Amino acid sequence: MLRISGGTVYDPANGIDGIVKDICIADGRIVADAEPAEDDRAIDASGMIVFPGGVDVHTHVAGGALNFARGLVPENQRIARKFLYAPDRRAGVGGMTPTTFATGYLYAGMGWTTVNEAAVPILSARHTHEELHDIPIVDKTALVLMANNELVLDLLETGEEERARHVVAWMIWAAKAYGVKAVNPGGVAAWKWGKNASALLEPIEGYHRVTPARIIASLATMVDDLRLPHPLHLHCNNLGIPGNAATTIETMNVLDGRRAHLAHLQFHAYGGDDWSTMRSESARIADAFNAHENLTADAGAVLFGDAVTITADGPWQHLLYQLTGHKWGNLDVENETGCGIVPYVYKDRNLVNAVQWAAGLELLLLIDDPWRMFLTTDHPNGGAFWRYPEIIRLLMDVEFRKEEIKKLPQRARDRIVLPDLDREYTLSEIAVITSAGPARSLGLTRKGHLGVGADADVTIYAERPDHGFLFSYPRYVIKGGEVVVEEGDVRHVTNGREFIVHPACDEHIEDYLRPLFQKVYTISFDNYPVEIERLRHPEIRSCG
Repeated sequence: MLRISGGTVYDPANGIDGIVKDICIADGRIVADAEPAEDDRAIDASGMIVFPGGVDVHTHVAGGALNFARGLVPENQRIARKFLYAPDRRAGVGGMTPTTFATGYLYAGMGWTTVNEAAVPILSARHTHEELHDIPIVDKTALVLMANNELVLDLLETGEEERARHVVAWMIWAAKAYGVKAVNPGGVAAWKWGKNASALLEPIEGYHRVTPARIIASLATMVDDLRLPHPLHLHCNNLGIPGNAATTIETMNVLDGRRAHLAHLQFHAYGGDDWSTMRSESARIADAFNAHENLTADAGAVLFGDAVTITADGPWQHLLYQLTGHKWGNLDVENETGCGIVPYVYKDRNLVNAVQWAAGLELLLLIDDPWRMFLTTDHPNGGAFWRYPEIIRLLMDVEFRKEEIKKLPQRARDRIVLPDLDREYTLSEIAVITSAGPARSLGLTRKGHLGVGADADVTIYAERPDHGFLFSYPRYVIKGGEVVVEEGDVRHVTNGREFIVHPACDEHIEDYLRPLFQKVYTISFDNYPVEIERLRHPEIRSCG
């Protein structure tokens, strides 16, 4: 047994807001109490704050796209972050796209214990699971890309929605995924023709009846019908484009009460007609979002400095390459999706970047309910995940935030509302946006809280740290009941689990799919699904 005594506990899922109490752990779970044995450990957390382990609802940490990025920008790996002591730690490279082992150490070293890999093509899922296994300590989920899968789009074109649902269910299990990700619905399929999908109600290239709105509504309905624990995870159309706030609000209306999670909302919150007139429309987006209780979102906040943009949104990446002249890589994933890589530097003197920086903070401050709006940087697109403590300080300290706003050019300050916002997050609200809220959105009922029966994922921070931001230096991190970080160093390395789902589908759906694979895929049907044996520590979660 492990007892954490004397700490000030923040556990918003259980209504605990800064109460001094003991936390007891046995067999990897939180328990009400237990009789200690002679060799049991106790942690005196007096003068410290106790949080549930962090949960990242949207990040990119494993798979072919990350390897593609590391090869394209090797210079970014020079930015190192290290731990001083860990006898069983393995080598890793830091930077904007840390390698697998370093990713686990860095997340744990910040107090995060669960991550959601937000974009996995089925064709590369086998390799992605190998890399997820190599990320130590943290538990993982993964979302399969589906909004540009041509087998599904062909069925929507012919009105075969029910068969499409069975295909989606079969593909979720084939990928050994946890949920469904939709990136620029229809736009990536259109990009294979050199086009995009900018208007939600217009048919996409190659189809007569399939529109982005149809894809969004159909996939959201399928996810609900399949009773997946996490709603449709949606990267809206027109990412990054001035004036895209109108598309984002239209998307909310298309969903019409269906569950959905809007990914990296900051990148979809812009007004203006072009780059010279771009402005923040976060207030308008927040008002619309507040009125749609069926939705959750994550910020996708931007931080000034180096980043690497990695997305399945091929047309956007080509445009970013044209705008910047930076290195660019693009690939097509057969009938499923695509991928684009462009390195990027966010600059505080740049009008567009200043608006982006402000818009992410504005959304976090303007959206009423922290249980529906979560902290992310869309790692590594808006900045590296290990910079989350910088955002937390900006949210909690209005005077510090105002000093940072003064560094922006006046023409940028004229196009944002951030200077007018005096809200400061409380510690309890930080616990919501970093842990309790994302866990609830993901349907991970044993994560994000410290109630009896929860996974014993606990982070202990010094109440007044002497070095840096509060959340950059946890005194202790407990994962599954084991102390993995102590005094800021990784002391023990554990293997995290992978949570997956197995939704029900028609047992004869393979009779439909097998001949299609022979016709349109370069891989055989029998070799396409990921074998469950490929996953080292899988845990199948129930649907519904």
